[in-house]
Amino acid sequence: MHDSSLLRAALDARQGGPEVLAEALAASRADTLATFAAFERAMPQLAVPLRAELNPPLWELGHVGWFQEYWVDRHLVRGLGCRADADAPRLAPLRANADTLYNSSEVPHDTRWQLPLPDAAATRDDLARQLARTLVLLREAGDGDDALYFFRLALLHEDMHHEAALYMARGLGWPVTDARWQPRPLPAPPAALDFDACHWRLGQSDPGFAFDNELRAHEVALQPFSIDAQALRWAEYLPFIEASDRPAPRYLRRDGSRWQTWRDGEWQPLDLALAACHLTRDEAQAWCRWAGRRLPTEAEWELAACTRPEAFRWGDVWEWTDSPFAPFPGFEPHPYRDYSAPWFDGRPVLRGASHCTQPRMRHPRYRNFFPATRSDVPAGVRTCADS
Repeated sequence: MHDSSLLRAALDARQGGPEVLAEALAASRADTLATFAAFERAMPQLAVPLRAELNPPLWELGHVGWFQEYWVDRHLVRGLGCRADADAPRLAPLRANADTLYNSSEVPHDTRWQLPLPDAAATRDDLARQLARTLVLLREAGDGDDALYFFRLALLHEDMHHEAALYMARGLGWPVTDARWQPRPLPAPPAALDFDACHWRLGQSDPGFAFDNELRAHEVALQPFSIDAQALRWAEYLPFIEASDRPAPRYLRRDGSRWQTWRDGEWQPLDLALAACHLTRDEAQAWCRWAGRRLPTEAEWELAACTRPEAFRWGDVWEWTDSPFAPFPGFEPHPYRDYSAPWFDGRPVLRGASHCTQPRMRHPRYRNFFPATRSDVPAGVRTCADS
């Protein structure tokens, strides 16, 4: 089941007032800096290969501070919330060339390895000055949803990048020792949850912050369905691999009769009670075909998460769905226009959260989206009976 304290953290991030947000912004920044410091200990040169799913850690560190400054400190119309003009004149950045270094909408991905980035000490100093200014502005902002919109956006954006840093570390074999970001064993699969035919209002309509792709809640007709009460464990997934000629999923290998996982730079025994993780959607769907199951739609997933929270466990892995990431009817992009609209390209929706996700990001209506081929993301699978 999903811990109510985790949902409280998500609601605080989206609906909390200035004092709650100030504490969350400081905590998010502390985690950002702690994870970056762990990277420095593991690899002092912070050198990572140029790959599509990676960014240089020093660029990532500067980017999260730049984003906060760009949308809060420098954004003179921030008080209009999601109605603000994204192109309104801005104040100059604290670092004169910051926009040419860190604006992810303008700086091509593959050039980030060659940029003349400030060193780690200077970047930390930039982030400290940016956060101090943000907290001053937050105290002056008032407590309306429009007034707090960009503070909440900056907070959740930094939390997203923190999760990406964690699974980047795993991909590079860098150790992550903080107990908060370790997977937890799951019990034996509980009984599936059954739902009658109904209409479900898909999407976000509560007060507070919402991402643009969550809005425009609308009714969806659902047929009767039966859905797993938790994500699939390796104990259920690996018999499919053993019975087929498919290669092992990412980070796994056979050592005689035992399975091992690559973690913290070495091969370790695999705990079969952990949720199957780092699966592509093809690997998720292949198991479904083998088992006579199917992936849920995002409406089925959301209904189960919102109406049966005592029985529907989520948050162990991101979960592939059978729904494409598409705009809800009447979609309107928010000022950060590159967040959703460029990615309405047929890629699937993932729902839930993972063991690497900050509690503030764990909201049952949050729609994640990655290409179906990604296996670095801590994603797994929950299934429905195939009718």
